[in-house]
Amino acid sequence: MTSGQTNYGFSATKGDLRSANPLPRAVLRSNNYLLLDGEWSFALDPEDIGLRDAWYVSHQYQHTTNWPGSIEEHMEQIKVQGQPSRWQDKVVAWYEREFALPERGDEHSLFQLTFGACGYETHVWLNGHQLRTIEGEDVHYGEYTSFSFELRAEQLRPVNRLTVRIADTMDAETPRGKQESHVYKRGGIWYQTQTGAVRSVWLEMVERNRLRSRVGIESVIEDHLVRFNITTRVHDPGVYTLRLQVFATDSVSPQPLATSDFSLKLEAGQRQQRVILEIPDAKLWAPGSPNLYRLVAHLIDADGYDAQIETHFGLRKVESRGRYVYLNNEPIYLDGILYQPGTATYEEMRRHMHAMRELGCNLVRVHIAGIDPRIYNLADELGLLLWVEVPSPHSSTPRSRENHRAELLRMLALIQSHPSVVIWSLYNEDWGCQDIATNPETRRYIIDMYHYMQIEHPQFLVVDNDGWQHISHEGRLKSDLLTAHLYTPDLPRWQELLDRLVQGEMVGTAAFPLVVGDPFFYRRQKPLIVSEWGGFGFADYGGPAAGEERTERIRQFKRELRSRPIAGDVYTQATNIEDERNGIIDPHTGELSVPPGVLNSGTAPLL
Repeated sequence: MTSGQTNYGFSATKGDLRSANPLPRAVLRSNNYLLLDGEWSFALDPEDIGLRDAWYVSHQYQHTTNWPGSIEEHMEQIKVQGQPSRWQDKVVAWYEREFALPERGDEHSLFQLTFGACGYETHVWLNGHQLRTIEGEDVHYGEYTSFSFELRAEQLRPVNRLTVRIADTMDAETPRGKQESHVYKRGGIWYQTQTGAVRSVWLEMVERNRLRSRVGIESVIEDHLVRFNITTRVHDPGVYTLRLQVFATDSVSPQPLATSDFSLKLEAGQRQQRVILEIPDAKLWAPGSPNLYRLVAHLIDADGYDAQIETHFGLRKVESRGRYVYLNNEPIYLDGILYQPGTATYEEMRRHMHAMRELGCNLVRVHIAGIDPRIYNLADELGLLLWVEVPSPHSSTPRSRENHRAELLRMLALIQSHPSVVIWSLYNEDWGCQDIATNPETRRYIIDMYHYMQIEHPQFLVVDNDGWQHISHEGRLKSDLLTAHLYTPDLPRWQELLDRLVQGEMVGTAAFPLVVGDPFFYRRQKPLIVSEWGGFGFADYGGPAAGEERTERIRQFKRELRSRPIAGDVYTQATNIEDERNGIIDPHTGELSVPPGVLNSGTAPLL
């Protein structure tokens, strides 16, 4: 296609993360960027011949479409004659556009190309030359997190041609969440695939020797120390100074609250470094008081050249202790709601988040989906706790476990800095680990990942398999929470299920036994969470579809939860999605169909 597009000039990133972060990332880099969204050439490759015929060198595209957008949307738009509007096994699509090269910065800078999310399988070429990600991948796998390429000077021209091949299948061994597969077909709780060019792509100037936008933050509130995990990316070996500065976000003072320098001898390449900073008298982050601090991190070379990134963070501590969840050493009841954003835009998700807080929720369970990382920033600001989950594969095999682990690590690398993220689920309702009760290898993998999270990411609570069939090994539950999914529209049956749950009855409460593996004696040593309930209005769950009757049913069920020693609950669900017509928030406007505060437990004491 021709280069007659309007978005060629560099824009400057400026402002703070909450009000002026135009790109789908959680860390701000004060630099120039060129957003490559907009019109792209587009072609389907139903016979998968594009690699063989070198479409990345030259190809006559018959269609155009807009990036970002899913392949499914683009197929529907072009309505290729003889091609189905939905794919049922495999899809391959090619995208291409040209861009004029902006003026390069000084010798300290290079161009970096970043995809906010794209996949599941993505190849990228620049002027016919295949690119490798910074992590060294010729092909990037995954569709929920960002990935980047550094562009070498010899690859660049005044006008450049960018070519992208995206492939996906119904393979049940890849992380899919609730998108249909060869195992679970669309309908009911399973949704149409939404794959491909799902987030923005941009070109930016970055320093040759810099800090990557991957920051992990752990705090131990008793000692006022914050542990920062920083990733350096260096082309020129040498001795560098890592300088951390912490500022109050609610102050106009230009002086940092805390600052410290660390000397690092860095080889070429990428490495992670943990450093610790003391922040005396720091205010803690919690729902109702989401106190945030601004981190400015500098990597300074021997000549004094300074490369910076900026993010915000909060100090908080979450624990599973006895019957309850503790936040900052105080017991907290989790008033949660299940959230499946589906194809919602960023602005729609913003409305949903505000609406969920208006409902009285202090917790949002983002259900096995990847979301725009700016939403994590918004949750930090609003004081909403987040429960996030790895999008699950749909079959249990060695390969599905490898894919699951890779997806978990990609997600952790990019969202480990947010105080709002407090809980992670490895699996949900056995999806992707259907043999959890019978296969020791499956249980061993989940146990290993649970232990990995405990050691490497102690700032989170971890659930092994949400809903039922939690793993007990030698009498130790390999989950920080004992969770159950309980669905019934009948109040007496609801009361009976809750009574059986709090009495520690492991069989006959949820759809499957609550615990598998070795015997586990509850004895109130783990917090009980009813992590799905309600769903009123969805045919599979029953109950009133709308109006005062549904509001009253929610209130009745909520009262029963709070009259028992239960640590939290998650109502299903926030918005309608495809066949699941049980939402209480309008998916487009964010308006509530129930009264504000209906999911708020108020100040009821914990039993």
